[in-house]
Amino acid sequence: MKNSGCFDYQITRRRMLQASGASILGMPVARLIAASGRGLPAKAEHVILFWNGGGMSHVDTWDPKPGRPVQGEFTAIDTSADGIQISSIFPNLAKQMHHCSLIRSIAGTNGAHGRATYELQTSYNMDPSLIHPGLGSIVVHEKNRLGDLPGFITINGQAAKSGYFGQSCAAYFIGEPGEKDPYLSFPSGISNARGNKRLDLLAKMNTRATKKTGALDFKATDTAVKEAVSLMKSPALKVFDLKNEKPDTLARYGDSDFGRGALLARKLVETGVRFVQVNRGGFDTHSNNFPAMENHGLEMDPALSSLVEDLNATGKLDSTLVLVLSEFGRTPRINNNAGRDHHARCFSCLVAGGGVKGGLVVGASDKDAMEPADRPVKPSDIHATVCHSLGIDHEKEVYTRQDRPMVLVRDGAEPVRELFG
Repeated sequence: MKNSGCFDYQITRRRMLQASGASILGMPVARLIAASGRGLPAKAEHVILFWNGGGMSHVDTWDPKPGRPVQGEFTAIDTSADGIQISSIFPNLAKQMHHCSLIRSIAGTNGAHGRATYELQTSYNMDPSLIHPGLGSIVVHEKNRLGDLPGFITINGQAAKSGYFGQSCAAYFIGEPGEKDPYLSFPSGISNARGNKRLDLLAKMNTRATKKTGALDFKATDTAVKEAVSLMKSPALKVFDLKNEKPDTLARYGDSDFGRGALLARKLVETGVRFVQVNRGGFDTHSNNFPAMENHGLEMDPALSSLVEDLNATGKLDSTLVLVLSEFGRTPRINNNAGRDHHARCFSCLVAGGGVKGGLVVGASDKDAMEPADRPVKPSDIHATVCHSLGIDHEKEVYTRQDRPMVLVRDGAEPVRELFG
């Protein structure tokens, strides 16, 4: 058995024969490269995904329409990038826009939260017979782990499942950024010696049970336990503690779960974590959209601007792709409850770092942000773009546990190459 990426995802003899037989059958060179697992020249080493659950209004953030009836209560402000305006709820981030770029023409197909979230996080549509791995799981499957910390960490909320890549590609969950994880130490009153004896006993019991029922039944649990024990004993665990951060640093990011999450994300990628997802909800603004978005701006603006500024100051922005994304946008039309409804046909995202050129806008919406007017970008193209930044072949063929062939990113996806120099 040959390991490929995550510890519990392996290449069987059947898969190896399929890959080697391809050369005999005349498979194109690109597919042969994919079969061997070799990627593309990497520009980035890490990803920070800010996931805004609920559907963030593109008109009130990255694609303002000044002077149009859809504008709403916020003005469009100039930024440090010539010719680019964003919403007035992001005054600090506006000063960092020369490091950032926007995609204003994402053409989604799903207007329901569950289906849209699944597509934007996995690149695939829901399939009742299969769970596809999320973007973070794809990254840690394809990129070697750096250091003791988990390769994929999610903050303030759950990430997409790892699907057929298994437990080792799943996200490690942090509920309260800056607080000690109570599950990474023995319970009160249990000494290290006693706790280690319990772990040894658990390992023996699992080994005995595995021989009886088969390895797959206990693989995920065994992997999770080993990862947790390894992390408990690692000196790198101190990175989760924000108590020793300078007060002015905490103040710049904001004393909120989102601010601390952004600060922790920066520290985690500096420590070697491949993929960090920071989650924020509350964007399903069918009513009272404008007070809600103003409150979002008050927390998001200092955190995002400080993150980009600090990563750039340390030179880490070049190797860290920052992505601010939601499952869809909101209707440009303002409804009778002063809200905006679901709108998947056209929405936006912000991208920075990881080889992305700053001060660039890809695509455009029409005059009222209803439809893409130029350069439509598919949701799966976002995934292909992340892979491109990391030197991952998004067309690489992998196999499920049932030996069903799949590609990392949905067929037909293409990187948004204009973003890269």
